[in-house]
Amino acid sequence: MKAIRTLAALVAAGAILGGCASNTSQPYGSNDGYRGGYDNTASMGYGTIESIQVSSGDGRTSGAGAIVGGLVGALAGNQVGSGGGRTAATVAGGVAGAAIGNKVESNRNAEGQQMYSVNVRLDNGEYRTVTQDSVYDLRAGNRVRIVDGRVYRY
Repeated sequence: MKAIRTLAALVAAGAILGGCASNTSQPYGSNDGYRGGYDNTASMGYGTIESIQVSSGDGRTSGAGAIVGGLVGALAGNQVGSGGGRTAATVAGGVAGAAIGNKVESNRNAEGQQMYSVNVRLDNGEYRTVTQDSVYDLRAGNRVRIVDGRVYRY
């Protein structure tokens, strides 16, 4: 019965930690005066590309790796010792497994992925940065439109 409660607690903790994961596509850090991201109130605009920067994928995670790693680690830790030592080993295995699982997922997501930050000066004078996975034939100086968080030539 104790093992079931421990497993239920680990699943609950994994669900809580998974809810903290971010799916945003914008990179961290400064944006050099450019407004980044997708804005529902202004999902379309016209402007000129000022610059395009290439960056490698940032390896963000969904939390699934941490959950699976935590469960596997807790199950492995539960096989060690007895009494209070078993509980400590279960918790330690869960924490270590979650950290390792999250790192594995992060490395897997970052492999070979290039992202492009397209800095656009809109016709109304506003600056916007759009991060996308490809730029096809976009170059600095091109007239473009922004539709649903992507930049297109026109």
